[in-house]
Order: sequence, then C-alpha cells, then structure tokens
Amino acid sequence: MKKILFTGLTGLTYAAQLTAQQPNIVYIFTDQQTASAMSCAGNLNLSTPNMDRLAREGVRFTEAYCAAPLSTPSRAAMITGVTPGTLNMLKNNTNFPEKYKNSTIGTVLSEAGYNCAYAGKWHLPESSLSISKGNEKTYGFTVLHEHNDYGLAESCIKFINQQKKEPFFLVASFDNPHNICEYARNQVLPFAQIKEPAIADCPNLPGNFQPSPYEAEIIRNEQMQSFPTYPVINYSEDDWRRYRNAYFRLTEIVDAEIGKILKALDDNHLTENTIIIFSSDHGDGTGAHQWNQKSALFEEVVNIPFIVRMPQKKLAGTIRKEIINNGLDLMPTLCDFAGAHTPDYCLGKSLRPILENKKEQQINEYVVTETQFDKSVTRGWMVRTPRYKYVLYDKGRNREQLYDIQNDKNEQVNLAVESKYNVELNKHRRYLTEWIKKCGIETTGREIIPAE
Repeated sequence: MKKILFTGLTGLTYAAQLTAQQPNIVYIFTDQQTASAMSCAGNLNLSTPNMDRLAREGVRFTEAYCAAPLSTPSRAAMITGVTPGTLNMLKNNTNFPEKYKNSTIGTVLSEAGYNCAYAGKWHLPESSLSISKGNEKTYGFTVLHEHNDYGLAESCIKFINQQKKEPFFLVASFDNPHNICEYARNQVLPFAQIKEPAIADCPNLPGNFQPSPYEAEIIRNEQMQSFPTYPVINYSEDDWRRYRNAYFRLTEIVDAEIGKILKALDDNHLTENTIIIFSSDHGDGTGAHQWNQKSALFEEVVNIPFIVRMPQKKLAGTIRKEIINNGLDLMPTLCDFAGAHTPDYCLGKSLRPILENKKEQQINEYVVTETQFDKSVTRGWMVRTPRYKYVLYDKGRNREQLYDIQNDKNEQVNLAVESKYNVELNKHRRYLTEWIKKCGIETTGREIIPAE
C-alpha cells in the first residue's frame, strides 16, 4: 500500500482517511471486440448506447492496442503488467507462471485495502476461476460468476448492492462478441441468440475487404492451414456480410448487459466515486482483408476500445490520440489511482497524467503487440508509433510492413517496399530490437531484421 502520513492521527482515523482517497474501480471488458465496433466510434452498423454513454461521460482512447491478439496472452498481460513473451504465454491454454500468482492486479489491490471481485471469463488457462468459498480468494479475487454471459451482469449487481464503505475493485469479463467464432463454424452460440436478416439488411463490406498489395505471405498460409480456426476461406461476399451482421448484433447484446451494471452503480449512488474502465482483450478481423478471428496484426485485430469514465465525469467526452497498450498500461494505472505499489517488473505507464490533464501528452514513445498464431508456430510483432505502424512476421515473403497509420488506417499501402521510407523502417526496427532485449523475449535471432 502506498504510504501516506497523517500526523497525529490514530490508526483507525488513518485508515478512514486512506479509504476516502481511494475510488471504487470497475473494469468491464469484452472478448474479441475491435475498436471500431461501437457507434460512438462512428460505426453506423450497430448501436451501443452504453458504451457510447461511457465515451460521452469519459475519455476515449482511439489508439489503444492489446498486448497480444489472443485471449490467454492478452489477459495474462492485463492482470500482471508483463508482456506475454516474458511470461512465456503466447498461446491459449498455457499455464500461468507461479512467480506471478501472488502479484496479480487482484492481489496487489487487495493489499491496498480493496474488496476485489471477478465475474466471467478468466482463460488463464482455466475458462473460469474457481468459485470462492467463504473468505477464500483466487488470485486476490472473490469469484462471483463462472464463464457464462448469462447471469454475469446480475452477479455484479448483487455485489454492487452489498458494497458499503470499503473501496471495491470489480472485474466484469464478458465473452461476447466472441460467439462470432461459433457462428463462423456453424455451431450453436453459447451465450446469445441472433436472427439472420435478409442479405439486403446486412452491413456492407468494409473498404479494405480485399487483401492489400504486398501483404505478408504468411497471412494466407495460416488461413489455409487451419480451416477450423478460419472456416471463412471459401466465403462469398454475401457470407461475409452475414458474418459482419452477426458480429455487430453480438456486440449490441453485450452492450445491453454492460448497461445493467452501469444502472446498478447509478442506483446505489456509486457512479460519481467510481472509475469505470471499458476495453477488450483483442479485436476481430470483421471481414477486413477477408480475415476473421484474431492472431494477425491487422488494425481490426489489435486496435481495441479503451474508455475511462472518471469520477465527476472529469474530461467528459474527450478523445485522446496517445498510443497506449491496455495489457501493460492497465496495471500501473489502477495501482496509481488505488494508492498501491506498482510491481517493479511492470513496463507499462500509468495513464493517470493523461486522465487528469486536458493537454495531449505521449507517455509511450511506442507500444508493441506480439503474436503467435493460434495452433501454429508463426510469430510476429507490431510496433506502433504516433504516426507509423511497423509489422514483422518471422517467415515468408513480404514479412515486413510499414504503414502511415494516421493517413492509411485501412493498411492499403505497404511503405516497407519503398526505399524513401528506409529511415522510418530502420527506426522501427531499432525500437523492436530494443523492446525484445528489454523484455527478455526469446527468439532464435533470425526472426528480427536489424537496422541498416
């Protein structure tokens, strides 16, 4: 716990003073939601009034990225503040390192005096945390609900209704719109029901539907070699439109569940003393570049929603362009607001200076997203700077990509093939080499292209 001195105060008074300074924190996150899948982001294909409310009353980061575009590695980073490569958790269903089990965000905030509770999907590697018995906690959390969107919001509401004076940290981890995976495989959706409209009522194809020139060769190789993961390889254009319709409807369904939690905070008069953070573990291809699912480093997959609603609606309606990583920056941010000690191994930055200041300020010179394709050995990295995005895969032709992301968000023009961009290309190569060394990421040495 952060030490704050109150001269002449008794221990009881000191505790009361410290508690008064600690806001409640609610972290709501979805699974597989791209940053553009919100109506507040200008998407006319869906309506997300509750996400929009958070954006209207809070701060929306448009350049937020996941630590890895896959559930287990992304979630591992979020609860530890450590890169997936450092944790050796680049694939789903890999075991959580014993070293960090007693220093998760749940244990750290519990030690700072918070009542920590978790509801929903865990996937580290277990689908759900074990339901707590009595005062027993798991990773610092009392567990409210299993991996099941049905009843998840209601379990959070029950928890909120019981809160009194102790500050609380509540995590609501929803599965949807992840049900799009079952939809693509023609399986029964586990946590939602949607109706198929006429094709004329389905969303149109995105502007970057076609694969772009000089695309990394490995992208289509992965798609062809893992049909169960990417069953869209023979999709028609109408099939893709139906896919996009299902994805946006699933996002609307989870938005309605989020609304229930926000209402409970309002009803209990807790909203104005609560920091509410909304995000996702990674995105989905949504048909851009004819890609579904995750793993690839396309913007639709790695650029995720990140909204913070501050107490008293501070900086309400603000849109921020700073580049952030929700895996690495979440832990230091929560510790900063909670008055907790940020573990020394965290490499991320607290977003508190941005959230309390109207002036734009880059806290990260660059952020990195790393990937290992699901059910594959193919690895890749993305380096995002304020203007450019650099992508490197470890094999195949055209394995380097460079995009002017400010002017080419759809990633249509690969600048890595033009010599006049060599200065930027080499700068981003150096950033990646620096990051890999700093994080102790294991590579064979052949994957990384050194700066010239």
